[in-house]
Amino acid sequence: MASEVILKQKEEEVKKLAERMEKASLILFTDYRGINVTDVTELRKNLRNANGCYSVIKNNISRRALEERKIEGLDEVLTGPTAVITVEGSYLDALKAVYNYAKENDFYKIKAGVLDGKVVSAEELITLAKLPSREVLIAQLAGCLLGNISKLAVALDQVAKQKETAE
Repeated sequence: MASEVILKQKEEEVKKLAERMEKASLILFTDYRGINVTDVTELRKNLRNANGCYSVIKNNISRRALEERKIEGLDEVLTGPTAVITVEGSYLDALKAVYNYAKENDFYKIKAGVLDGKVVSAEELITLAKLPSREVLIAQLAGCLLGNISKLAVALDQVAKQKETAE
């Protein structure tokens, strides 16, 4: 009888995780060995601020939730201690938070993830996390455009002065 109760609980956990995965724009799998509670609490706080949810879930439950979502190719990732991070909406802030945390903690590793339904490697996720934020990219673009506009204004001013002296 107890095994049926436990089985029902596990089925419910798989269902809840699969629902979270369905809503998520980013699903990260990380190795959390060697980190302390204080650090993980700070990471969870940063992830909550970025619409992320950090959970330590058994690999079998994660595997079954992925199967339910028809996501394949992550079996080799689901070995050893694995934390699951799901992010709804914009995922860049959450990804940067996890990346920065992993840089500060040698034992914490990004294993792989699912980005908008596509399985991506840790290297691809790290490359994405290293990109500047949207605001920084817009500021850089504006700076480039402003520099070119300034040069154009100076050139047009010089042309106008040449035409005035020629007349």
